[in-house]
Amino acid sequence: MPSERLQKQIDFIVEIDKMKKIFRQNVVIGTNRNENDAEHSWHLAVMAMLLSEYAESKNLDNLKVLKMILIHDLVEIDAGDTFCYDEKGYEDKEERERKAAQRIFSILPPDQGREILELWQEFEELKTPEARFAASLDRLQPLILNYHTQGHTWQRPGVNKEKVYKRNEILQKGAPELWKYVEEIVEDSIKKGYLKD
Repeated sequence: MPSERLQKQIDFIVEIDKMKKIFRQNVVIGTNRNENDAEHSWHLAVMAMLLSEYAESKNLDNLKVLKMILIHDLVEIDAGDTFCYDEKGYEDKEERERKAAQRIFSILPPDQGREILELWQEFEELKTPEARFAASLDRLQPLILNYHTQGHTWQRPGVNKEKVYKRNEILQKGAPELWKYVEEIVEDSIKKGYLKD
């Protein structure tokens, strides 16, 4: 029989497998299949490894960034994915995600549950360079997917240049050089008809 601690860790590992069933709005490049949360988190982790040199801080704790990226969407197991341009969905998003964090992270042994909850809260609050960089990547990845899928989610009613810039503005502080890339992508997307001006 595993120890109580090990059993809690295994229970958490089993629980978070549900992330693979949470589908996002973006589609995987070259397909019409929606990306799932696990794929999104993996993609962000690779981006963090490759793009950390563009973070606002040159003393970034890369391990902390990776941890935040890997756990930031676990709450969607209960709360679901809220489309970033869904104003109605955002009305109770914070409350849904907070409740989900309490339930899901409490599966772990208390010390690990606290650590993950604190990392999740830090990501949400955007007060540290690590949180801002992790959030910058979380915004940049869907932008890249949209650009390479002819604006798949940008074709929805009400999505326009202003909203895309607003959604990605964290990059101005979290990764200023990557913000320049965002501007290039957005302007080129407008020229190509992927995004409304």
